[in-house]
Amino acid sequence: MDRQIRNKGAGGKPFALLYATPCTMHLSPSAKYAIAIGGTLLIGSGSALAMGDSLEQWYSQLAKPWGQPPPWVFAPVWTVLYILMGTAAGLVWTHDTAPGARRALALYVIQLGLNAVWSVIFFGMRSPQLALGDIFLLLAMIIALMRLFSKVHRTAGWLLLPYLLWVAFATYLNAGVVVLN
Repeated sequence: MDRQIRNKGAGGKPFALLYATPCTMHLSPSAKYAIAIGGTLLIGSGSALAMGDSLEQWYSQLAKPWGQPPPWVFAPVWTVLYILMGTAAGLVWTHDTAPGARRALALYVIQLGLNAVWSVIFFGMRSPQLALGDIFLLLAMIIALMRLFSKVHRTAGWLLLPYLLWVAFATYLNAGVVVLN
């Protein structure tokens, strides 16, 4: 019997029962991956709606830092990143009885929210300064998330590395817009 199942948690219940919820206990690994990837893509594409007409009417008029990619680069890059992020979350979710898995997944949802809110702040509210605060917090959360995911499954942590690098680059771009405007 698995060590987590033999060890007792709060109230004498096995730890495995503390990590499982009634609505997800019986999902297949494939279903967990599909929900994690699909949900991540859905939230990511939803945050893109926050841009509205700001990209053409406001952002295009701003001075931008050296290295700013052309606008068409962002959608395919974010699509790949969201798929990698969802895959990492699915990998952790399929190991949801592992110590720290539920905490890691909770942090994943929080950082996904910070990611989505950045677009609302930067483009919707047209506030690069406030968005810079959000993205610094997001960077810290991604680093913490990589550590937590790696404790559950090493590959899950590594799958987040491209995301960390891209958000670090986005932080540079965001800071550049703040400084130059």
